Amino acid sequence: MRDGTWDYEGYDPAQERLRESLCTLGNGYFATRGAAPECAADAVHYPGTYVAGCYSRLTSQVSGREVENEDMVNLPNWLPLRLRTATGTWLTPDTHRLLDHRLRLDLCAGTLERTARYEDEEGRRIAVRQLRLVHMADPHLALLRTEVTAEGWSGSVEIESALDGTVANSGVERYRSLASRHLKQVRTGTDAPDTIWLHCRTAGSETGIGLAARTVTDAPAVTTEAHTPGRAAQVLRITLTEGRTVTVDKTVALHTSHDPAIKDPMDAAVDRVGRAADFETLLDTHRTAWQQLWRNTELDVPNSAGPILRLHLFHLLQTLSPHTAELDVGVPARGLHGEAYRGHVFWDELFVLPYLNLHFPEVSRALLTYRHRRLERARRSAQDAGHTGAMYPWQSGSDGREETQQLHLNPRSGRWLPDHSRLQHHVGSAIAYNVWQYCEASGDTEFLHTKGLEMLVQIARFWGGFAEYDGTLGRYRIRGVVGPDEYHDAYPGADRPGLDDNAYTNVTAAWVLARTLDVLHELPELVRRDLVERVGLDSAELDLWDDVSRRLHVPFHSGVISQFEGYGDLAELDWAGYRERYGDIRRLDRILEAEGDSVNGYRASKQADVLMLGYLFSPAELGGLFRRLGYEVDEALWRETVDHYLSRTSHGSTLSSLVHGWVLGRARRVEAWTYIHEALHGDVADLQGGTTGEGVHLGAMAGTLDLVQRGLTGLETRGGALRFDPVPLPELSEYGFAIRYRGHRGVQLRLSAGRLHLSVPASDEDPIDVTLADRTVSVAPGESCTLTLPER
Repeated sequence: MRDGTWDYEGYDPAQERLRESLCTLGNGYFATRGAAPECAADAVHYPGTYVAGCYSRLTSQVSGREVENEDMVNLPNWLPLRLRTATGTWLTPDTHRLLDHRLRLDLCAGTLERTARYEDEEGRRIAVRQLRLVHMADPHLALLRTEVTAEGWSGSVEIESALDGTVANSGVERYRSLASRHLKQVRTGTDAPDTIWLHCRTAGSETGIGLAARTVTDAPAVTTEAHTPGRAAQVLRITLTEGRTVTVDKTVALHTSHDPAIKDPMDAAVDRVGRAADFETLLDTHRTAWQQLWRNTELDVPNSAGPILRLHLFHLLQTLSPHTAELDVGVPARGLHGEAYRGHVFWDELFVLPYLNLHFPEVSRALLTYRHRRLERARRSAQDAGHTGAMYPWQSGSDGREETQQLHLNPRSGRWLPDHSRLQHHVGSAIAYNVWQYCEASGDTEFLHTKGLEMLVQIARFWGGFAEYDGTLGRYRIRGVVGPDEYHDAYPGADRPGLDDNAYTNVTAAWVLARTLDVLHELPELVRRDLVERVGLDSAELDLWDDVSRRLHVPFHSGVISQFEGYGDLAELDWAGYRERYGDIRRLDRILEAEGDSVNGYRASKQADVLMLGYLFSPAELGGLFRRLGYEVDEALWRETVDHYLSRTSHGSTLSSLVHGWVLGRARRVEAWTYIHEALHGDVADLQGGTTGEGVHLGAMAGTLDLVQRGLTGLETRGGALRFDPVPLPELSEYGFAIRYRGHRGVQLRLSAGRLHLSVPASDEDPIDVTLADRTVSVAPGESCTLTLPER
C-alpha cells in the first residue's frame, strides 16, 4: 500500500472477491470488477460489469409467494481473454501451477496491472502481464493489453478473446435462490477479421445492450471464429519464440439503448470500437483525464490514512465522475462494484453529496435532479398511502417506485423474514438536506428556487400531513416509522411494524419544515407567487408547518434523548455475554433471530441513530433546533446521550463507525480515532466479514473524505461564507486539501499547529468570506491568509 498504488502479492482464493471489488475500474458510466480475465464466475471469481442506472425486474418464488425484485444488471462480460499451449487446457490460477501473481492498482493513472507466471501440464512456463483500464475520457471504451512471454521454450499458443452473454446476477450468495437471468435474446457475430460483437436485451426493462471487441496482436496470427450460444469469441493461434514478448490488445465498446443520440446500441458499439485509437493513444488520453480529476480533488493527508483516503476517493470518482452529470442516476450504495443491495439507491447520498458539492457541484446537481425527476412518483406513493406531499422510497432504482424487498434472508437461521425498512421515511429529509447543502455550497439559487424548492415543499407537505396532534401531550407525533438504526422495526409483541417518535426522524422533519418556510420567505415575490399557485399552498398550510416545526415531540429517558418513544422501557442486553459467545456481534439482529429472540426487545442499535443528529448539524445549529422545539439540549445532556448509545451499538453498518468518529471528534473525545480508524479500514480490511466482496460501501468511503473536509475542520458553507471550527486530533494534526466554492476552483486549505492557511486562486470572482468563532476575514482572488485558530 503506497500513496499512488494499491498492491497485492500472491494469489489467495479466499481474498479474491475482496480484491475484485477494491480493484474495480470505472468511469461513472460503467465499471468492471477486478476479476482475472481467464476466469468465469464461480465460487472464487466474479467478473461483473455494471452500467449506471441499468436495472431490470424479475419475479421469484419465495416461501410460497411471488416476489418481484429490481436489480442493477450484470452485463455481458467483456474481459474474457485466456490462453493455452498446443497440447494443454486453458490456463487458470485454480487449475494450473501459478508460480507468481501480483496485482497493482495505479490510482493516479486509473489502471490495473496484473502479472502472472504459469506452468502448463508439460512444465512449460509462460509469463503474462496485463494492463486494464475503463476509459475515463471516453466513457464507452475499455481496454485490456496482454503481454505473453515463453520462458525457456518456443511453440504455438492459442489465445481466446470473447464477449460472454451467459452471465447472471449471482454475485451475492443470499440472493442465489432468486431469479437472476436478466439477459435474453443474445446474438453474436463478427464484423471484421479482428472484431466480434454481442447484442442482447434485459428481460424486465427491455434495455438493449451492445458490445464490440477489437483484438489485435503484434505477431503473425491465424484467427478463427469460436462463437457458442450466448458467447462471441475468436481464437488467435500465435507462435511464441523464447524470450520474445507478444502483445495482444483488446479494445471494447459498450452502449445501451438508454444512451442519447444513438439508434441501435450494437451498431454504436461496433462503430465506436472501429474508430477507436490504438492502445497507447487511448492510454495517454485516459491518464490525462485522471490527472485532471486528481488536480480537482487535491488531498494531502499524512501517515497511513493518506493512501486509504486516496483509495476511497478513487472509487468515489469511478462511480460518480463528471460523466455522471449527463446521466439520470442516483447514488448506488455499493457503487458500481457489485450486486449487494441490488444496486439500489438509499440515503447514502447524504454522506456523498457534501463531498461532491465542494468538488463537482455539477454532479451533485445531477444526482438531485434524479430525485426531482421522481418527485411525481413520490407524490403518487404518498397519495396511495393516504398521505400528502411526497413520500420518497427507502430503496430506489429506475423509476422511483419503492424497491425495498418485501422479505429478507437471515443467513444464520436460513429463514425469510418480513422486511419493514420501507418505513424509513427519513430518506425524504435526507433529500431535503442535500438540496440545502448543495445550494449553500454552490450558490445555485436557480436550482433552489425551482427543482430544489419543489422537492422541499412536497417533503415538508408530507411531514406536515403525516404528523398527528396529541392533545394529551400538546405536541405533534410521527408514528409508525423506522429510524436509521434499522434494528428496531416494531415494539415487542406488537402486531404491526413501526415505531413512534423516532428522535432522528422527528428532529430532521422539524428542520425540513423550518428550512422550507425560510426559503419561501426569502423568495422573490414573483417566484413565490408562481410557486404558491402551482402547488396550491395557502396560509393555513404554512401556519401548520410552522406549528409542527415547533411542537414535534422528542422523547427523553434517564436524562438522555430517547431513540424513540418507549426505548427507555426496553431491556438491557448482556453485551459481554454475547461477545463471549459469538465474538463478532455486528449483526446482532441475525444472532437474536436465529435464537428465536428479537432485537426489538433490547436497547441495542445497529448503527448511530440519535447520534446522526450530531453528524448533520453543528452543536450550535442542533441546539437551536431543539430550542425551537421547546427543549434544552446543552453540552452536558448531549455528552450523556453520546455515552448512552456508544455503549449500546453493535456497529452493524460501515456508516456507524464513521458517524461515531465524526461526533466524538467534534466533542474532542480521545475515543474518536478508534472509530475513525475503523471507518477508514471498513472496506480495505472487510471488517463486516465478507460484504466488501459484494461491492464497496460508497457512503462510508465518501464519508471518510468528508470527515477530513468538513468534520475535523468544522467547515460549514452557510450564509455565503466558509465557516471553520476545527477540532485537531493528535493522530491527524496536519493535513491539506483543495475545494471548489461558488465559482472558485482550487481553493487551497491547510491546517497545522493551530493555524488555518487559505489560498484563493486568481480569478474574476468575488472575495471569499472566512468566518472563525471570533472573527471574519475576506480573502480576494489571488490572495492567501494564515489565521490563528481560537483556543477551544
